[in-house]
Amino acid sequence: MAEGVFAGRTALVTGGGRGIGRALCRMLAENGAKVAINYQGNVEAARETLAAIEVAGGEAMLARADVASEQEVGRMVGDIRDRFGPVGLLVNNAGIATSDEHDEFGFEEWARMFAVNVDGPFLTTWAVKGEMITAGFGRIVNISSLAAHLLKPNMIHYATTKAAVIAFTRHTAVALAEHNIRVNCLAPGLTDTDLARSGNPGMVQQLIADTPLGRMGDPSEMAAAVKFLLSEESSFITGQTITACGGRS
Repeated sequence: MAEGVFAGRTALVTGGGRGIGRALCRMLAENGAKVAINYQGNVEAARETLAAIEVAGGEAMLARADVASEQEVGRMVGDIRDRFGPVGLLVNNAGIATSDEHDEFGFEEWARMFAVNVDGPFLTTWAVKGEMITAGFGRIVNISSLAAHLLKPNMIHYATTKAAVIAFTRHTAVALAEHNIRVNCLAPGLTDTDLARSGNPGMVQQLIADTPLGRMGDPSEMAAAVKFLLSEESSFITGQTITACGGRS
């Protein structure tokens, strides 16, 4: 897998063990990147992703860290640098989500949601941007959500964090553009992952019914959109958000 549009690049995918993250890691490896698979708790899933990449001839490593911890993120990026070299491709995919009415959560839940979903992309971006500036090259994609665009009274905390990710993308893109660092965002709708399948079946079916294309998205479709944003096919695009939701927005 040495050949490909990302050959010679080191990629970091946060939350890379399963779902969309796994599809992102496999896509990057299939296109020649050396991939760091970040995970926090589910080492089994991360190892499955690593094994799938290695069986296919790709190169990858596990990179454990809580993306909400500045110390752990710094250590992780140092470990990746030591093995694969500086990170040139970053996908901030790690996130948490819960569905709670306004009287079912308080500041503790709000703060943890922000710590992972907003502080995480900030900490990883700040951990790698210095080397990207030195190299005069960087490609970053932040994963938001369709929830950022919709009214979600039962997901106030989650939807707010995902809207913040879009704002972070826009402002960071302008700040880093002079260094040939492009920053874009993907906002997926309902996607066929274990997490989605474990949700309320009636709610999932209703969301599918509300989707003009009549189905969930596939993780590989999200990975294809991220490939476009990381590659030079999108060389004049920065600070933008692609919404991949089957028309539901």
